[in-house]
Amino acid sequence: MTSRFPSAAEYAAERARFPAREVVDLQSLQREVAEPYRNQVLLDINGECLRLAVFEGEYRWHHHPDTDELFLLVEGELHIEFAGGGTAVLRPWQCLVVPAGTVHRTRAVGRTVNATVERQGASAVFVDPPPSSDATRQEAP
Repeated sequence: MTSRFPSAAEYAAERARFPAREVVDLQSLQREVAEPYRNQVLLDINGECLRLAVFEGEYRWHHHPDTDELFLLVEGELHIEFAGGGTAVLRPWQCLVVPAGTVHRTRAVGRTVNATVERQGASAVFVDPPPSSDATRQEAP
C-alpha cells in the first residue's frame, strides 16, 4: 500500500482473516489497532464479508457499484456524507445501509470502530472530488 488508504484493487483483493467456525473477538481486535486507519476483512458470509474498520479522520469519496454497504457503529461517532448533500450521523449501536452506486465518504469524529457488511471482493470507485461540492458543506444537525 503506497498511501494511508488502500487502492481500489487492494480493497477488492483482501480476503478473510479468519475461517468459518472460529470465534472472533471484535473488541480485542479493535484494541490492537494503533494506526489512524485500518479496515480489514474478518469473515466471509454467503458471498458477503464482515469488515472491521477502525479509523480517525475522513475516508475518500467513493462508491461501490455492485454492492450495498451496511455500517454498524460500535464506538465513537461516524458521519456518512453523501455527494449532492446530506449527512447521516451514526452513534454506537446505530446502523445504516448505503445503497450500491451511492457516492459517499465516512468521517470519524475522534476514533471510530465500525463493522461493515458488503459483497466479498466489492469494487470501490474513488471519486475525487465528489460530483457536487454541496456534500462537503453539509453539517450534521
